[in-house]
Amino acid sequence: MAADRLKVDPIMCHAHGLCAELLPEMVRLDEWGYPILADGPVPPVLRSDARAAVAACPTLALRLRSD
Repeated sequence: MAADRLKVDPIMCHAHGLCAELLPEMVRLDEWGYPILADGPVPPVLRSDARAAVAACPTLALRLRSD
């Protein structure tokens, strides 16, 4: 089974920061408010939070991908 990983499209991202608010365990913001994603797969315990962060992204820049 492939692991789910977070990906961000840097061109679509407008630094709203919702991803970091909803998933602080895997997303932190740089000095301009753009997301820096944790390396590695999303732990099973955080998958529902990751899906919520992806759904809340106002510019659809955050994705959950299977490797």
